[in-house]
Amino acid sequence: MYFSCRPEADADGQYVSYSAYVDLDRGDLFRVRAVAEAPILPLGSPGTFDEFGVYPVSVIRAGDAVRAYYAGWTRCVSVPFNTAIGCAVSHDGGRRFERLGPGPILPYSPDEPFVMSGPKVRRFGDTWYLFYIAGRSWKRVEGRAEPVYRIRMATSPDGLTWTKANRDLIPPRIEADEAQASPDVFEANGRYHMHFCYRYSAGFRSREGGYRIGYAWSDDLLTWTRDDGRCGIDVSEEGWDAQMISYPHVFTVDGRTYLAYLGNEVGRGGFGLAALDGPLD
Repeated sequence: MYFSCRPEADADGQYVSYSAYVDLDRGDLFRVRAVAEAPILPLGSPGTFDEFGVYPVSVIRAGDAVRAYYAGWTRCVSVPFNTAIGCAVSHDGGRRFERLGPGPILPYSPDEPFVMSGPKVRRFGDTWYLFYIAGRSWKRVEGRAEPVYRIRMATSPDGLTWTKANRDLIPPRIEADEAQASPDVFEANGRYHMHFCYRYSAGFRSREGGYRIGYAWSDDLLTWTRDDGRCGIDVSEEGWDAQMISYPHVFTVDGRTYLAYLGNEVGRGGFGLAALDGPLD
């Protein structure tokens, strides 16, 4: 399982982000077999879109190789950061990756001017799908610039050349400036299901305004019906995930379906697992 992390800030209070993996026991997913000894991908060269960060990673097999789609971030002056989506390839089973090139595979555009992030790649039939987030605005909250972003989608015949749908997929529910992230889509029982996370545009570092996990379904991958009450999970009364839950990822192992997610402070203490109880219709 791939995850992103960052070391302590440098002397100037600046951070960088890396991505790595943890190898879990197939028979007991709470038993850690190994942790990557080094990042799966080094930081980008000076001036590139991923000079200061390589994070969230979504992987998929492509023939004998493994591709990783990731968000790379760079520092800014008027706002804290900007991100775009890159692609890297591995020929050793997903332990180490090399960039396809120094630039992003899904860059900014007139309709998506900043904060391209959170990629999740899928193949349904002969078509590749990339679900991601795109920035809509920056808000000044208590003297700090906070981004608002929404879930979007692009399609491709080969996973390399992408055509954007150029529309938001999930309508906001809690407020007009709701921020949404980490769209994870899978197919089950003839329908497409999406888990994602959402938050308020201000005060989201608290229990009241922090990230929650939402749910939507679709018959065509373009028109989605939001029904957060069916997501099946909420914050705990106390503990590592009592403040927020975010960045869901759904996967199946040996016939059982799990949801991996981050807890308080957007995963500062790690990630957890939830198991599907009953059928998914």
